[in-house]
Amino acid sequence: MSKTSGTVQEAEAALRRRLSAALDPEGPGRPVLLLVEGAAGSGKSRLVERLRAAVPDTARRAGPGEPLPGEGPVLLVVEDVHRAAGDDSEALRALLADPPAHLVCVLSYRPEELAAPGLVLGPDTEFPAALAVVRHVVGPLGVTAVHRMAADALGADRCTAGLAEALHRASGGIAQTVADLLDLLAARAPATRVPRPADVDRLGTPPRLAALVLRRTAAVPQEHRRIVLAAAVLDEPATAGELASVAGLTGRAGHEALLAALRHAALEERGEGRYGFSAPAPAATVRRWMPGPVREELHRRTAHLLARRQPVPWERLAGHRRACGDDRGWLHAVERAARELEDAGAQQHAVRLLEAALATGPVPPHARSRLAMLLARSAVVGLRSDQTLDVLRHIVADTGLPPAVRGEIRLDLGLLQCNQMGQVVEGRAELVRAVDDLAGRPVPLARAMSALAMPYGPDASFAENILWIERAVTVADESGDPVVQAAVAANQLSVLLNSGDPAAWPLIDRLPRDSDLIGCRQQTARGLCNAADATVWLGHYEKSHGLLDEGVDLAARSGAAYAEQTGRGCALVLDWATGHWSGLAERARAFVDEAGDMPYLASDARMVLGLLALARGEWADAADHFTGPGAADLDSGPVPISAAASGALIRLALAHDDIAGAASEAAAAWKRLHTKGIWAWAAELAPWAVEATVRAGAVDTARDMVAEFAAGLEGKDTPSATAALEWTQGVLAEHTGRTAEAAACYERSAAAYTAMPRPYQAALTEVAAARCTLALDGDSGPAAALLAECAAAFDTLGATWDAARTRSELRSHQPAKGPRAPGRPRYGDLLSPREAEVAELAAAGMTNREIAATLHLSPRTVEQHVARAIQKSGARSRQGLEQALRTAAD
Repeated sequence: MSKTSGTVQEAEAALRRRLSAALDPEGPGRPVLLLVEGAAGSGKSRLVERLRAAVPDTARRAGPGEPLPGEGPVLLVVEDVHRAAGDDSEALRALLADPPAHLVCVLSYRPEELAAPGLVLGPDTEFPAALAVVRHVVGPLGVTAVHRMAADALGADRCTAGLAEALHRASGGIAQTVADLLDLLAARAPATRVPRPADVDRLGTPPRLAALVLRRTAAVPQEHRRIVLAAAVLDEPATAGELASVAGLTGRAGHEALLAALRHAALEERGEGRYGFSAPAPAATVRRWMPGPVREELHRRTAHLLARRQPVPWERLAGHRRACGDDRGWLHAVERAARELEDAGAQQHAVRLLEAALATGPVPPHARSRLAMLLARSAVVGLRSDQTLDVLRHIVADTGLPPAVRGEIRLDLGLLQCNQMGQVVEGRAELVRAVDDLAGRPVPLARAMSALAMPYGPDASFAENILWIERAVTVADESGDPVVQAAVAANQLSVLLNSGDPAAWPLIDRLPRDSDLIGCRQQTARGLCNAADATVWLGHYEKSHGLLDEGVDLAARSGAAYAEQTGRGCALVLDWATGHWSGLAERARAFVDEAGDMPYLASDARMVLGLLALARGEWADAADHFTGPGAADLDSGPVPISAAASGALIRLALAHDDIAGAASEAAAAWKRLHTKGIWAWAAELAPWAVEATVRAGAVDTARDMVAEFAAGLEGKDTPSATAALEWTQGVLAEHTGRTAEAAACYERSAAAYTAMPRPYQAALTEVAAARCTLALDGDSGPAAALLAECAAAFDTLGATWDAARTRSELRSHQPAKGPRAPGRPRYGDLLSPREAEVAELAAAGMTNREIAATLHLSPRTVEQHVARAIQKSGARSRQGLEQALRTAAD
């Protein structure tokens, strides 16, 4: 007897080849018995059906009880042989004892339900030498196969890796259970939302699986059934002795009970010397239907068993103590579990455990404050949790709390609001109150002060941030605590580096990367990720790459989930800045979905999506990313993000020739930066803000803006802002009649951007330089060539709108190429260059009026071009142009 091997696909292909060869009338004709073995729901019937469909048409098919033809190839399929009556088994044994040539007999069965274990056709099973016997085991699906099933059922865009893992865990990889869970999930999860792993946990056990589990449990004799109930409560692969101990069975009784449970397939072997259920769902079903007093007794016995283990599994012990009514023991176990998780860097896990305890459990006041402090400390390095926020708000409102305890909880509440929740104003107010509560407590006091020093919020000036960080450094040094010193050092680095202060660079090397304390490593990871973010805004892209790699890796290894996510958001901004736009929109959208309702965390990705949409001419999408639902508020969000978003909104208004709207946005954005005082963050705003201001007629104001920008960069290490300053000076010069000076400014800016490199900004400023050169000398060949190169660069990036604008600029300066035949050039069924240009912008979603403004055409002309493009490309509508153009390009 042989057993197929290799991957599932390879094994199935090998079976098809073997069966086809056996059924070949011209072949040797040796009969084959294929035994398809698999647990209930594993997919045996689907495999058999695929094999049946794949055999040659020359083979006759026969089912159980049907007479076999006298000659020729025959395929006999008998499913669920474990249920065969005695006469049927005897008939099959007789057939296989002297099988005819060219016979393929396929038998499927559940090994756990065979009357005689391992003997398919009962105790008298025997296979003659003339019969080739192949045994194929249909085992549980792997995570990859479950992911494929989920993607087919829900859609690839709604099936995440985490969801597939949750489905695999809940089902044990049993194909039918996966299918049933997906049916339940599709019925309950809104089609507009991506299902989450937690949704799977809430589904419960599918009715089909529940019926099977309960039927098998009921088949176990009453005197032995407690072993099944014990396995359901213990809910992990366990030894025979452990199961007997929880069941309250001793000696031979425990042994006999386990044998009975295995014989009736109520339990199964789960590894060497371990027994239990195949997945969590069957165990949950048995627990649900057992009587309450029996369940409590089994939980109590399980708690006694776990408490004797070394090391003690405190989290599991807490669950069993809670289930049997031991509230005091439950609280003790919860606290021990949370502290172990915190020490191991698993703060996100600790948060979930503590949330559940504080939100639902009978916690006395003295224990409540201890658990709340643990929760708050873990939450600030984890991800968003509204439940944690509610719990902490409720606790700090307790007037009976000692001020120092309230201050520590208030500190972490403020940090949670500022970071994960995006409630900066409220969070900083909590931090200020925490400073008052924490007088005389240097460790938490230094943390509160250094948090108030973080510069991203718009509510405090950079000068105030500096004062707070100086106070925090002093208090942290006095504390002698290495973790708080690491936290303050990370914030000091962020404060100085974001402003472009050269004194920040040595601080990076001093962060305690290799500390034995996990808290120090978590703070270092946060500092490195924040430094990477700062260097992206500064324009030091190689340094940012290095900091990002190190910071994200350390964050992942030390359990700093929020820092890890901020690093991933920073990577999107880095790719946008350095021109790595291929697939960037998809990555950014996935990050926004993953960030969920954490606006600060999602702000990087939303900004990137908006900037990409603007460059492609997808103007409605761009506006939505910057100002629509879920976008960070421009007046309360991170200042560098707000400045970049405002710059894009100004550019959008200018493209619509809305000079008043552009100037209004410029004034508001400039006021925010003036209040903050970090001029490195003006890099994405200044050129557009000054252009809008000068075009609105406020030339003196524009000059003052340029002067303020220049003064703010003195003595600073800010490559990106320095290049933007040259660009801004060029804008002012161009719009005040100093065209030659403007061209020189644009050229210097383009050279600086090229050196960074920032290819998109380099191309934008090169276009501006060429435009000025052509205005001075309309016959400038090099300037025209530069415009052509820039259009190609925009095409490479995918900046459709900019490419079209640049070609329009180039066309307006190209000299006529001698006389041509009268009339319009004929392109037949092909799109003319102008039609292709218009079609590309229309496909991006631009209106006729917007295209007209971009290409300096009349709306009527654009309308005609769009109509001809639709006709020639074969698109059925304006919306179908994108696919039609892509097909034509392929």
